[in-house]
Formats: sequence, C-alpha cells, structure tokens
Amino acid sequence: MNNTYRIIDANANRVCEGLRVIEDWLRFVAENQELTAEVKAMRHTIRDTLRELDGKMLLKRAASTDVGLAVSQAETAHGKEQLLPANFKRVQEGLRVIEESLKLLQYPSLAKAVERCRFHTYTLEQLVQPLTAMAKKRQALATDLYGLTAREFSRGRSNVEMVRAMIDGGIRLIQYREKDLTPKEKLKECDTIRHLTREAGVTFIVNDHPDLALLVEADGIHLGQDDLDPVRVRRLVGPEPIIGLSTHSPQQGRAALTQQVDYIGVGPIFPTFTKKDVCPPVGLEYLDYAVENIPLPFVAIGGIKEHNLRQVLQRGAKLVALVTEITGAENIPQKIKTLRKIIQEERDKHEL
Repeated sequence: MNNTYRIIDANANRVCEGLRVIEDWLRFVAENQELTAEVKAMRHTIRDTLRELDGKMLLKRAASTDVGLAVSQAETAHGKEQLLPANFKRVQEGLRVIEESLKLLQYPSLAKAVERCRFHTYTLEQLVQPLTAMAKKRQALATDLYGLTAREFSRGRSNVEMVRAMIDGGIRLIQYREKDLTPKEKLKECDTIRHLTREAGVTFIVNDHPDLALLVEADGIHLGQDDLDPVRVRRLVGPEPIIGLSTHSPQQGRAALTQQVDYIGVGPIFPTFTKKDVCPPVGLEYLDYAVENIPLPFVAIGGIKEHNLRQVLQRGAKLVALVTEITGAENIPQKIKTLRKIIQEERDKHEL
C-alpha cells in the first residue's frame, strides 16, 4: 500500500506539468490573462491540497528506476494542434488516479478536493477550446504575402499551376478567386489546390463560395460587401474556418468588427483592373485609418506593385496582396523572392 504514495507523487507531477503547459499557452499564445490566472491558481491548489503528503511522496519517489520511463520515452509526440487536448487529458486522467489513490489511503476530504479540481478542468477545457481556434487563425494570418489566383493575368497558366508556383516561392496563404469557370470546374480545381496546400502546410481560402469551401475542407472563406452576410456564413461553417471580408471605407471597416470575421481586406489602395466590378481606389488614407483604428488583422490589396510596395509597408501594412505582380510574373518564385527582400528591408528599418 505504501507504493500508493509513489503513484500520487508521479501523478501530481504529471498533472502540474500538464497545467503548466496549458498555462503558458494561455499566457504567451492566447494572451488571455483571466484564464492564465485561473489555471495557475488550480496548479497551486493541487500542490496545496497534497502538501501534507509531501514527505511520504518524496520518500517513495524512484524516478531513476521507474519501469514506465522507457514506455513514456517511446510515446509518439503530439502535433501542435493536439497540444492542449493532450495536456487536458493528461491532467484529467492524473487527477482521477490521485483521487482514487487518496481514497485507498483513507483521505476522503483530500479525494473530494481533487475531484472538484478534476471537474473544474472539464469546464476549463470548454472555455479554452474557442481560443485554440482563434490562435490557429491568427497564426495563419501572421505572414507577409497573400497570394490570389488570377487566371486571366497568368500568362496562360492554370490556377493550379499558379498555386504550385506560389507554394514553391514560399507563400503561406493563398486565396482561390475564379469568376468564369463552371461550379464543377471550380470544384475540380479546388480539390487539387486543397491537396497541394494541405501537403505544403499552406492556408487555403476560397473566395465568395462557402459551399465550395466546405466541400473541399478549405481553411477559410473570403467575402465581398455584396456577398453573403458574414454572420450567417459563420453560423453555417462554425467557429474554426477563417472568414475574411473586403472593406473599402472606415465605415465598412468598423462594421466588420461586429460581423464575426477574422480579418478584412483594405483596398483597393491604388487603381486596379483585376476585377470587373471593382470600386474606385480608397488610397492610402483608409490604410492609415485601418492601422490606427481597426484591431482585426488586414490584408492591403488593390493595385500594389513592386514599385509602390514600400509605400504600403511604410504605412504599417504587414500582410499585402500583389495580385498581377505575382500571377503575371514570368518566374513567380523569383518575383516572390524579390518582393520578400523589399518587405524584409522595410521591417529592418522599422526595427531600427
């Protein structure tokens, strides 16, 4: 029976280690002060609950001869998307073991206290889940170049060929925009592009069509001001997909804050001819407004070329779309390299 203290010791360490992983994720990734404090408080509560057993647990500790060490080291590592679920399960299972062990040792009040902690972790997991989706989307949008397909400006290349070239050039976020093909043709292309982007770890956005995005399991949808209502699209697709919304004025930018979107398009900054129904350019003034007043991530778009890219970057844009500059390039990966050099130079200036 004395080895039961060793079981409690091992599981207490496992539980507190798992809680520390969750705590640090909430602190440094989600940047959620309230939940960070709550998880930290739980970690201390568990340590305090078991404090009267510290001496007995330490006496029975035998980490160097633990037969479970080899089993633990052979376990497959979890991917980043499973980091939180795996650690919540680790905490919950460990607490249950501690609870049952305390009952065996005739510590009913301590067992009840641990049980309360275990049930609280179920609620915490439910509260944290939406934050994981938000963090994943924020990470996907934390890049520099936003690629878009534009078949009519692609030197005869197909949308699939363009996407391959963008991926080869290192673009991490690509939108499929296609107005003229039939729904069946679009679905076929998106199936192929979804495969390519998934294999490369590239975020894939579908323009205009939530149904198409759902069919191919795209990472998100981009909507225009005249497309479907973003709030209703959110109800359709759920909390995980990214939803972007084109905006052309401070009023539309402010309105987007209440429309359950994850990012906005700001533009067109300069005159552009990539869309038949494009609105007049909004100029750099709306870009300035977005930088100062809109907390959502945004992509600057519309008429941006290599020669005016610095202007946009100097105004504070972090994510930019250069549609024809990329799709119309003879060598797309080389063009992306050139654009990235400009972006890096401007970032270096800002850091100085």
